[in-house]
Amino acid sequence: MHKLVERLKGFSWQQWSVVAAFLLVSAFTGLHAFRAVRNAAYWSHHRDEPIRAWMNVGYVAHSYHVPPPVLYEALGMERLPHDKRPIRVIAREQHRSVNEVIAILQEAIVRARQPGAPPPPPPGPPGPPNQGRAP
Repeated sequence: MHKLVERLKGFSWQQWSVVAAFLLVSAFTGLHAFRAVRNAAYWSHHRDEPIRAWMNVGYVAHSYHVPPPVLYEALGMERLPHDKRPIRVIAREQHRSVNEVIAILQEAIVRARQPGAPPPPPPGPPGPPNQGRAP
């Protein structure tokens, strides 16, 4: 241990910068590995959860492994970017009961899961059109 301390005391600023970079990269990698494992564990236990009023369409789609555009189409809505409105708000905006909206979502999920169901529309980023500019 004493030799290690003596060796560390002799480090130049370049060596310390390499150590600092290594520690930062290790922390970054560890954080993202932890988040990936946590998300995998969460969603493996939250499949096909009963639909509740607090859930948003994206959460329901993820839980039931159905593309979000299928559910938005069933509700007669356009998919908005980063739409986090809960089902209760969507129901209020559409002048329907929460149970009615949940029933519509459940029917859409059953239809989307049927063998031979038409493929979902291709995912495209919602937003303004390209307006002729090259990517």
